[in-house]
Amino acid sequence: MPDTLALLHTAPILIDVFNKMAEELGPDIPLQHLVDESLLQEARDVGEITPHLNRRVTNMILNATDSGARVVMCTCSSIGPCAEVARPLTCCPVLRVDVPMAREAVSAGGAVVVAATLKSTLVPTTSIVLSAARQAEKTVEVTELLCETAWAEMEKGNKEGYFAAIAEDLRKSAAGAQAIVLAQASMAQAVKLCPDISIPILTSPKSGFLEALDQYKNTPPVC
Repeated sequence: MPDTLALLHTAPILIDVFNKMAEELGPDIPLQHLVDESLLQEARDVGEITPHLNRRVTNMILNATDSGARVVMCTCSSIGPCAEVARPLTCCPVLRVDVPMAREAVSAGGAVVVAATLKSTLVPTTSIVLSAARQAEKTVEVTELLCETAWAEMEKGNKEGYFAAIAEDLRKSAAGAQAIVLAQASMAQAVKLCPDISIPILTSPKSGFLEALDQYKNTPPVC
């Protein structure tokens, strides 16, 4: 599809999440959704970013830009590092959804909890938070929180149970932290269940999408 903002997902649930945001924030921006659940499965099975996974993600991104996408954003933190491999291979912006969230998380320094429902997401998200801290010259202490019971609910199709399990784990880990980072875009709706948590709970979809919209508006149609 020509002249689109292409979003690379590993979970179909995110199509609706970003479509709803687009209706509010960028109704005139044409979206293109690229979905491949097997990318996340490979990252989970292997436990790290492999050359094979880098090639697969890079090929999807380059196919999108070759087909006319103006901007591509990877919405899955587990494969976010693959987007960085693809970035220098095209003149079109290639973004990670979690970078703006990471910058916000380290803005005040101090203790940051990185929460995920998949182990494969913890390392890349922790890495991007620490990278943001170095760039901002902030000192942060990152604690990783794996919400192990939540993903089982997602696999059963129980979205309400998924969000409830995340919220329960967040309550147990909030003490002493300055911010909580939800590593996966699919976790964002759990925030609504945590009005009793006083520290910021940061999510990637909206901040990442706003940056993608800005890049789209400031990038020529033919890059």
